[in-house]
Amino acid sequence: MTATSDASASFATEYPFESHFLNLDGLRYHYLDEGSGEPLLFVHGNPSWSFAWRNLVKEFSRDHRCIAVDHIGCGFSDKPQDYAYRLENHVRNLETLIERLDLRNITLVAHDWGGAIGMGAATRHPDRFSRLVLMNTAAFRSKAIPWRIAACRIPMFGPLAVRGLNGFAGAATFMAVEKPMSPAVKAGYLKPYDSWKNRIATLRFVEDIPLTPSHPSYATLTQIEEALPKLTSKPMLLVWGMKDWCFTPAFLEKFERRFPHAESLRIADAGHYVFEDAPERIVPRMREFFATKDVADPPLSTGERGRG
Repeated sequence: MTATSDASASFATEYPFESHFLNLDGLRYHYLDEGSGEPLLFVHGNPSWSFAWRNLVKEFSRDHRCIAVDHIGCGFSDKPQDYAYRLENHVRNLETLIERLDLRNITLVAHDWGGAIGMGAATRHPDRFSRLVLMNTAAFRSKAIPWRIAACRIPMFGPLAVRGLNGFAGAATFMAVEKPMSPAVKAGYLKPYDSWKNRIATLRFVEDIPLTPSHPSYATLTQIEEALPKLTSKPMLLVWGMKDWCFTPAFLEKFERRFPHAESLRIADAGHYVFEDAPERIVPRMREFFATKDVADPPLSTGERGRG
């Protein structure tokens, strides 16, 4: 077997899913649609793609309908060079998928940028969402930005580092985890981002972090933040890798203050890609959450929060 065929076989083992595409004004929006039953909607961040959810999709597609999107510019979705890679457009794209697939009773599972995008869709369509599972993310304004990410926003240096040297997606394969990735998993994360052209969204997501009111996406994030109270009655599970240097435990605490009835799973030895470091702990906790929490259940008291 050649090295190329061996790599293809390894990828197929890690990501053995059928591709689906939604037409968005001529652009192909890729998503997975595995299993049947109550829908779980997986929304990734930057610089990952639906590959990040593969272990959870394999597990939960046994008894749920698992839908995992690739944002435009990411994964197997189209990567236009002149697209407006803004938070508002990513939210609208997700809304379109929800509406065209007529998804209801959705459990949102979101990470990183997927938190703002997924919660954006949920605040606009709260009647379609039943539960929320958030992992190392934010859906509110913050001026906290690690220097390693801020550096990627520097003119000239940012494009060279992110698009030319793959310094963002490549670095994430070891900086976002506490447990080393296998060569096959690392290759899977990097597979869609193999050229300057294909790394367009990796850079644009970094540039789209709205730190000041003058930023084009600041108003959108503000609207999402101000609409979060629409979701406080929804059961929520916060899964956090406590060694994340990007979405640090301070972000978890902000969610807990905004959603005082949320349950929290703190994983002390996991990093930003918490689903890579600790899937064996996340899966049973999510199953417990699904089994005991539905829209009819009363929320936990504050004293019960954080168990698990």
